[in-house]
Amino acid sequence: MKALQEIKIQIEQVKNLVEANNNSDIRLNANGGNSVLLVCPPDQEQLYIKEARNALSQDRYEMIDLNQLLIDFIRQHKEELLKKFDLLQTSVHQIFKSPPEENDDDFFRYLIKRISEAFKTGKIPFLYSVGALYGTGIDNIQIIEHERIMKAQLPLVILYPATDTEDKLMFLNSRPASKYRCIVIK
Repeated sequence: MKALQEIKIQIEQVKNLVEANNNSDIRLNANGGNSVLLVCPPDQEQLYIKEARNALSQDRYEMIDLNQLLIDFIRQHKEELLKKFDLLQTSVHQIFKSPPEENDDDFFRYLIKRISEAFKTGKIPFLYSVGALYGTGIDNIQIIEHERIMKAQLPLVILYPATDTEDKLMFLNSRPASKYRCIVIK
């Protein structure tokens, strides 16, 4: 369990890194990527969200709640999703992330579009509640390596609920997570 002061220091590290106006540092240290993973213990995620909201200016950051984004997507595509669920019961993850050769309006594209909108307004997207992605077939590496994220002028920040065991990040204590193409702050 991290103390409140440690959490504030981590958030300040992220803030200093992304506001330094030198994306080449991020790209160099992130293997060409353009993202920062702020790792938090899953049981302290709400505290991190609260502290990030307090510390990060709404003028510079776009806070994107993936729980709410997923709910909005489901509301907008309810009938289509119900049909897909009937068809794809053994491949439920394809409901949210279609195979690359298909051009469906899936949740992955919806998420990338939302991040791109933040970039267009000159704001740094800060994703949180990423546990909403669990079971969707969408992994952090797919977001981080997306062309729009990689080529953006501003970096992407992801509040990432994971444990650090033996130099391995475990997303929600259950799955190994990629640390490639991003800078990890833990």
